[in-house]
Amino acid sequence: MSRCLYVAKVLLLGLLTAQIIATIQVYLSNAGLYHSLISIRNAGYLIIPNQRIMQGLMELSPAFFGAIFFTLSLGAGLSLLTLAAAWIWARLFSRKKILLLLFLIPWVGLLVGVNLKGFCPMVTSYFFLIPIMVFVSALRWLPPRRGQRVWLKEIVHLIPLIVLTVLWMSQADSNLFVGLRDNLLLSNNFGMKINDFYYKYTLYPAEVFKSLDQKTLKTCRLEHINKKTNAGLLKKKLINHDYLEINGSAAVDLTIVEQDNILIYKNKGKSILETPFKDFVSRPGNVLREFSVRTDRHGLFRHFTFFSLLIGFPVTLYIVFYTLFCLISCAFVDTRISPVISGILCVLVGIALLVFFHMGAGAKVEEKDLHEAMVSARWQDRVAALKLIQQKGLNIGNYNAYRNMLASPHIPERYWLARVLGASRKPDTYKDLLVFLDDLYPNVVCMAFHSLGQRGKKGIVREIVKRIETSDHWYEQWYAYRTLRTLGWKQAKSQ
Repeated sequence: MSRCLYVAKVLLLGLLTAQIIATIQVYLSNAGLYHSLISIRNAGYLIIPNQRIMQGLMELSPAFFGAIFFTLSLGAGLSLLTLAAAWIWARLFSRKKILLLLFLIPWVGLLVGVNLKGFCPMVTSYFFLIPIMVFVSALRWLPPRRGQRVWLKEIVHLIPLIVLTVLWMSQADSNLFVGLRDNLLLSNNFGMKINDFYYKYTLYPAEVFKSLDQKTLKTCRLEHINKKTNAGLLKKKLINHDYLEINGSAAVDLTIVEQDNILIYKNKGKSILETPFKDFVSRPGNVLREFSVRTDRHGLFRHFTFFSLLIGFPVTLYIVFYTLFCLISCAFVDTRISPVISGILCVLVGIALLVFFHMGAGAKVEEKDLHEAMVSARWQDRVAALKLIQQKGLNIGNYNAYRNMLASPHIPERYWLARVLGASRKPDTYKDLLVFLDDLYPNVVCMAFHSLGQRGKKGIVREIVKRIETSDHWYEQWYAYRTLRTLGWKQAKSQ
């Protein structure tokens, strides 16, 4: 039993450590965003997220639930890598101290890498505390050897994980995550709850490591600008890139100081970049992107988190199921057989999910069979037809059968219909698209906003602004704001 629980115990310790650090980090990020939004609102601009979401930024629950993203990605990845390092050093290298350098060097390299552009205490905490906690506990709880070649027997337990990895990697393409969402999450009540959780809380941790270029709204201040005409031109160029001028003493993302017709770009009091005034006016996008790159302290942190999400999260799921099956099977069979049974059951579950994934994908549809697929009794076939219309750039308005999909009870069907309506130019399809702005699911609403941007009708701008101000969902507000910018709308101070 102790062998069965060993990996789970060590991993759980790493995840708990990550959750504590991440909760503090997301809370501090939320607090910073809150104060920034207050400054933007007081300056008379439209804020994203709006007042309804902003009030919750100072509460603990968004920080805690948002922190789960980092726990199941970065926390899982670091914990598993450290666990593997501890096992290799103990079992294969017989705990020889000189060989410990093989693991210490890359660890120190990571610590240096995440602080290259300035010391980041919260990010450093992940890469310092989690490896220490996991490495020490992994060595302390490591089960005793049972023979000279025990490591071979332990590696055998990785075979089910390797089999599942090969099976699912065969499905890896650009549409994998969309397929997982449509066929595994949005096709059942439990999956819908996971989807809702994702849409409700993931933007909180995302704010933690976004570069300035990735943020929805940025704040700026102009100092010592020589001419009013220069200041006016700078403000116009900055607002085109969502840099909003804030007066007063509040901290801002960008401070521009002019000296002898040279613009100095500062962040947190430090000079980051200098350009002639004319250079900024002629290519503001390039200058601001360069400023964003130079002030981005979370590049390695961001990439390591996404890598961990792709690797650490699936392996963590496997360990969870493996441990549960072990605990259950130990009550009925010998503890030496239990791990084998658990591995087989994990493979069967993985294969079952893969089969369910394929069954939900719908039949392959050819262009000549589109009408037949759109009136099919299976919603999966209708979604496959909508995907083909999207891929081929066809006009959904040419297929009257789409009207029967408008009130579909299936979220993926409404989502894909909202998507293809964006490429149509028929007046009737525009009215149908507007219906999806009131859909109950954020996936559909977000896609409806995106499609409105594609349609390019600026008459909807006022309605979108109103919805941003009254919405209670951050993701929907984010998509709505992007649509406003696509339609050519720009921030302006309210009277």
